[in-house]
Amino acid sequence: MNARSRHSALVMLAAAAAAHVCLSAQVPYTRILRAEAEPQNWLTYSGGYRSHRHSALAAITRQNVGQLKMKWVYQIGRAGLIESSPIVVDGIIYLTEPPSVVTALDARTGRPLWTWSPTLPPDVRTPGSAGAVNRGVAVLGDRVYVGTVHGHLVALDARSGAVRWDTVVGDNQLAYFLTLAPLAIDGRIIVGVSGAEAGIRGYIDAYDPQSGQRLWRSYTVPAPGEPGSDTWSGDAWKTGGGSTWVTGSFDPDLNLVYWGTGNPSPDYNGDVRPGDNLYTASLLALDATTGRIRWHFQFTPHDTHDWDSAHIPVLIDAPINGRPRKLVVVANRNGFYYVLDRTNGEFLVGAPYAKQTWADGLDAKGRPIVKPKTEPSVEGTLVYPGLVGGSNWYSPSYSPQTNLFYQSVKELGSVYFKGDAKYEAGRGFGGGGTRLLTDESYGAIRALEPTTGKLRWEYTVPSPTWSSLLSTAGGLVFGGDAEGNFVALDAESGKRLWDVQLGGPVRGGQPISFALDGKQYVSVAAGSGFFVFGLP
Repeated sequence: MNARSRHSALVMLAAAAAAHVCLSAQVPYTRILRAEAEPQNWLTYSGGYRSHRHSALAAITRQNVGQLKMKWVYQIGRAGLIESSPIVVDGIIYLTEPPSVVTALDARTGRPLWTWSPTLPPDVRTPGSAGAVNRGVAVLGDRVYVGTVHGHLVALDARSGAVRWDTVVGDNQLAYFLTLAPLAIDGRIIVGVSGAEAGIRGYIDAYDPQSGQRLWRSYTVPAPGEPGSDTWSGDAWKTGGGSTWVTGSFDPDLNLVYWGTGNPSPDYNGDVRPGDNLYTASLLALDATTGRIRWHFQFTPHDTHDWDSAHIPVLIDAPINGRPRKLVVVANRNGFYYVLDRTNGEFLVGAPYAKQTWADGLDAKGRPIVKPKTEPSVEGTLVYPGLVGGSNWYSPSYSPQTNLFYQSVKELGSVYFKGDAKYEAGRGFGGGGTRLLTDESYGAIRALEPTTGKLRWEYTVPSPTWSSLLSTAGGLVFGGDAEGNFVALDAESGKRLWDVQLGGPVRGGQPISFALDGKQYVSVAAGSGFFVFGLP
């Protein structure tokens, strides 16, 4: 059965069998703005615009979490790992499957209501990617928005999966592709692109939700004459990288969108791009109306270790030195935890949260004090953190209840090699390579004080973990590991309270919580399955 026939068949089954399911999804901007007031749903990628990935649901507690049972599981019918963060709207789950498939599920039973799959060309290019993955959708109004692996942004009818519009975001033959979940704000659908390893020039776009017309584009690598262009030499900016492949956060009061940027290109050989290479490996604050960069903070100037800064920026309000501040906090791939003022990008606090051997700390403005002989070399240079970083793209969590920041951490080094950097349009442009030191590696879930980065507790696992985290008002932190274990920890102490083996790696699996008929559920993706748990 082809994709179009499968879509039609599922829609017909849904119409015949789902009378109790509300398919008239209406999610105006005002609902997403107040998402934390309806914790029975999960209306945007990180649960709310501040990206806390925290649920106010409290029916599942430290005392009863040991009674959790699997309620249903949905297995995808194709190869690949699910890295999606589901959206839940009034009893419907919108989930993406690799490479760019969208499925609507009945949240009570896991029964598919409709599915949509794009028609992909046979020569899709995703250089540097760990496979053709997708990390989720956005909802706004009566539509579901998804980015595709061949560089499109598509609007689907939330009731049926029918295509409302289809816009090209980037030329896939030049290795532009989309793996992130879009961010829906008032009158804007915002997306970023992947492809830095192939020498793209990265950008962040905003599109009209109704028509698909592009409203603005903000490049992450400036052209000659633009602010920051003096950090590049010659024509290196044209293939400078700076992809934007993970969903950002939003402060509606400041009207600022916060978005992380990826590595410069080529990855490991910086000889062809002398300078700091703005705005790669940075956090950008963009005016949501115009896309203008209001401020930036670069974590790793002239990065040669592939330390993308495409993390989830977490927005919190807290005092620093007795003064209330609007903050954005990030556990960076380079091994340092950062606290910035989100109104102006001022560096406030920086501290290592994972093993790092490349810097003697950060100066007063947050710039790393780089140690000599830590660059990639022909013979190989051992550096911590390794290629995959102390953290990566998967989501942290912040609990207002415990006032702790929770982060999955990989303790893993790499030997970095320097090679020739030869650009070929649409293909790899690395200039070297790496070898991971897996024998000494392990993973951890760590709880940090959000304004200092000080470690409060850790829960360790044998293998480096790629799991996103979820905290809940029941005093719990949910996460997983590469060996397929899904766990619930005490949010105050890190003590393991419950675990289950899911038979596939929780690799980027994005746990969420939602409620139906007054009962709380927790879900997570592992391997090629999507699992939902609840109390008896």
